[in-house]
Amino acid sequence: MALGAQRMDVLLLVLRQAAVLTLSGAVLGMVFALLAGRALRSMIYEVNPSDPLIYSAAGVFVIVMAITACCLPARKATKTDPTIALRAE
Repeated sequence: MALGAQRMDVLLLVLRQAAVLTLSGAVLGMVFALLAGRALRSMIYEVNPSDPLIYSAAGVFVIVMAITACCLPARKATKTDPTIALRAE
């Protein structure tokens, strides 16, 4: 904002960075969960370890919660006075 960015630009920047981290974490988590499910297939009975409904629901839940958790810091970043932020040590 000190260099001319609008409040909406700062908000979108923070949310975009959060979305990239969240999506990459969710994809990696699902891949590892699928691998772990296949490795543990012999220990679980009458349960499909690669149920697409469960994986998609869990992925959507994690993504929505992470983006929601980033909204408060993003709004706070838009309300910060640039001169105070530049002077902070």
